Amino acid sequence: MTATIPKDCADQERKTCSKNPFSSVKFFVCCHGLLQLSQLLVSGYLKSSISTIEKRFGLSSQMSGLVASFNEIGNVVLIVFVSYFGSRVHRPRVIGCGALLVCIAGFTMSLPHFMVGPYEYDQSIASVHSNLTDICQLDGSSRTLNNSKCASHSTSGSTHVLSFLFIGQFLLGVGGVPIQPFGISYIDDFASKRNSPLYLGILYSVTFMGPGVAFMLGSAMLRYYVDIDKIPAADVVLTPKDPRWVGAWWMGFLVAASVVGLSAVPYFFFPREMQKEEAEKDTDNKPRTDLISECKPKPEIYQKLSLIDFVKLFPKVLLKNLKNPVSLLVILAQVNLSAMVAGIAIFMAKFLERQYSITASMANLILGAISIPGAMVGIIVGGAIMKKFQMTLKQCGAMCVIGMGLCIAVGLPIIFLGCPTQAFFAPGHVPVGSEEVGQTISQCNSKCNCPDTAYNPICGYDGVEYISPCYAGCEDVSFDLRENKVLNYTQCSCIPGSGSEGSAQPGSCGSGCSHLLIPFVVLSCIAGFLASTTQTPSFILILRSVEQEDKSLVIGIQFMLLRVLAWMPCPVLYGRVIDSTCLLWERKCDHNASCRYYDNTQFRQRYLGLQLAFEVAAFVCFFIVFLVLRYKEKRPLNKCSPESHRLNTMVDNGQSASA
Repeated sequence: MTATIPKDCADQERKTCSKNPFSSVKFFVCCHGLLQLSQLLVSGYLKSSISTIEKRFGLSSQMSGLVASFNEIGNVVLIVFVSYFGSRVHRPRVIGCGALLVCIAGFTMSLPHFMVGPYEYDQSIASVHSNLTDICQLDGSSRTLNNSKCASHSTSGSTHVLSFLFIGQFLLGVGGVPIQPFGISYIDDFASKRNSPLYLGILYSVTFMGPGVAFMLGSAMLRYYVDIDKIPAADVVLTPKDPRWVGAWWMGFLVAASVVGLSAVPYFFFPREMQKEEAEKDTDNKPRTDLISECKPKPEIYQKLSLIDFVKLFPKVLLKNLKNPVSLLVILAQVNLSAMVAGIAIFMAKFLERQYSITASMANLILGAISIPGAMVGIIVGGAIMKKFQMTLKQCGAMCVIGMGLCIAVGLPIIFLGCPTQAFFAPGHVPVGSEEVGQTISQCNSKCNCPDTAYNPICGYDGVEYISPCYAGCEDVSFDLRENKVLNYTQCSCIPGSGSEGSAQPGSCGSGCSHLLIPFVVLSCIAGFLASTTQTPSFILILRSVEQEDKSLVIGIQFMLLRVLAWMPCPVLYGRVIDSTCLLWERKCDHNASCRYYDNTQFRQRYLGLQLAFEVAAFVCFFIVFLVLRYKEKRPLNKCSPESHRLNTMVDNGQSASA
């Protein structure tokens, strides 16, 4: 049963009312902080495991980017209705229903693991208990690998996998629509004027931890083998450092979805309205610094309109506020910043894996424990600076310009902190840039009858990585019988030298420049910190540059544009850019699947260069905003716009807004 408290709760009953935790806005803040953190845990976990999902199901980066951006469609479709129904529904219950939908979405995205068979990689891997080893066999016998099945049911299975990922992402977007706006408005309605900013600040701080916790969860889950529920741990031959390793990506979705489901329960016990906190004396008598005057504000004006009138009015309000140069330019700057963040959130872990030869677990640990907390501290510091110096709008604009300028200055050297492409040999690819070397290797393994789809990387004594021992011409292999693992491959005719010089170690050679990882992470963290200091002042610039009755809608418009212009297209754009640097694709059923080797230099330059371009665009927008504000500072405050005055009059008279 829903707990309710009468609006006119008598003084003698006040003590009894306060004992009910569901009548306390403080308890609601705690519940909502946990819910928003767990909601972002689900969405953030997909980003932390996206490279593993690519490898598991043979997806290109462009396709995985499309999957990652699909949750924004549900947000965009429902944003107008959320703006309209904001104060017309039982907000806690709607939030609870949305949370349950997010919970279902998390479980849905884990289903592909249970629908497909065990993970199949190159089964020609050498093993004590295997009669088939991926070494050079001169008897001319035909060898076929099991990972080249192209039956119709196999193709259908891939389609089903993508279908469940897309459905889960769409449900995640729809379920997340009411959580943040309804929760913020509920807190603001029933918290005292003095406590409301404190509660919202705490909420944002806790919420921002969500992606960090998601990457930490990804780091923990990806250390376990993907089929840990199907294969005994003792039978797993691969290690996390093996390029073919796939972690248990699905386990994180089960954990995150369960946390969201538990977080949703309290919302069905909060009342539609609770008693407002006792107001305290407002000691802040400073004049407003808005670009518009108070001018008989009516923030509740849109609540009096019918849904049809509201929908008809929405484009007019949108057009009116888009004509405001300050709000438009700040929103465009935030679009560029969100585009930059989209690239970091979805593909930075993959970039670290490929560029510095670290495991997926370690890449997620770096992002979750260092990069994301650095950005969170930047937001807090930005808000603290504003509070300390009581900044005007022009000073807010200057702070955004300085923050982005320093971010670009620190981030520019990052493009040059990278590793060269690892020399490797594969059919159709020349290892060191010499056609003669490629022909020599092709001749030395021409009689080995190597499978075309073999992928069991080894590192030769010559520093070249071969996609399998067979392609290196290795004729013998030595084992560690106690641990059932390969020690090395010997008698490799394609590797120069004899004896130990003609041998190879199992696994990838790596990029050979792991010493650059720490400088890269440090500079990236500083750049993220500086960019994050613009978050609070840019948000204030939007709120203080629009009219009072338009603030709620402008915030909705802002998030809509961020999704349409940044979070929907940019993951696909980044994926396309990354795919353009691929040197060797895995082939499945005569189609490109996931990329096995990238051109590291092009990967770094194009991926980080695209991020830098978005940062420069944001800097330009903030700089123009600063110029506009400096010009407007010399002019008196504007009067209410004719459109707002007309709208106020129509609603007061009971007329239709579309008349």
